[in-house]
Order: sequence, then C-alpha cells, then structure tokens
Amino acid sequence: MKHHPYLLKGITAVFCLAACITRPAQPLTDPAAEIRSVLARQQEAWNAGDLEAFMAGYWKSDSLQFIGSSIRHGWQQTLDGYKRGYPTREAMGTLQFDIWQVVSLEGGAWLVSGRYTLVRTADQPTGPFTLIFQKKDGQWVVVYDHTC
Repeated sequence: MKHHPYLLKGITAVFCLAACITRPAQPLTDPAAEIRSVLARQQEAWNAGDLEAFMAGYWKSDSLQFIGSSIRHGWQQTLDGYKRGYPTREAMGTLQFDIWQVVSLEGGAWLVSGRYTLVRTADQPTGPFTLIFQKKDGQWVVVYDHTC
C-alpha cells in the first residue's frame, strides 16, 4: 500500500497536538507557598517603613475586614489605622512573623495563623493573628485579619 505524504504529515500533526493538549499550559502552583511569599513581602515592606507596600498584601476593597483593638472595614480605613498606630519608623519597629499554619478552607480560601512580634527599642509587642486569604484578580490577598 502506498502512503500519501500528506497523510503522514497529518498523523504527525495529530500526535503533536495531542501531546500539547495533555500537558498543563503552565506549571501547577502551590497556594500555601504563594501566601507565605505575600507574608514575606509584607514583612520586608514593614521593615523598610513602607506601609503602602505592606498594604499591597491586603484586598483593596471596602469589604476588607480588620479586627484589632477595633473593627475596621475597608482597605483605606485599615491603612489609616496603621498610619495612626505607627506614625514613625521607630514606632513600627522590626516585624517578625512566626507562621503556625497555612491551611485550605472551602471555596478556595486559605486560613493563616501565627504570631507577630515587633522588635523596638522600648518594647516588643507580640500577639497571635488569624488571616483569611483569597485569590483576587490573580493575586493572593488578605480579605480578613484578626490580630490581637
């Protein structure tokens, strides 16, 4: 039987296409590692005295909820609270996170718990925190923060 050259090329094209379709378009991601990376960037921004860069780890929405000494709703109100509470570089100190767990929740959300410590000349405030992360516009961000 005589093989037609176009038939052989067509069969080769089908196998190549099948191989491309079965491979993932991009590498699989690790949400826990991505979330830890967000926290590392926040720690670096804080330690550089850059509250706006620190806030890049939060959902820029009026639906953001922050619970500390009071309840704040919204990204801007949270930033304003940080600016009032930490008006100088000395007041900010050096931030250290101790992450206890990063676990998946229903609906694509992730729970992070840990302890923060601010190392300052006069004191070292510390306390536990609970964060809920969700992916918004392709980025992992804090949508809920309860820090004691």
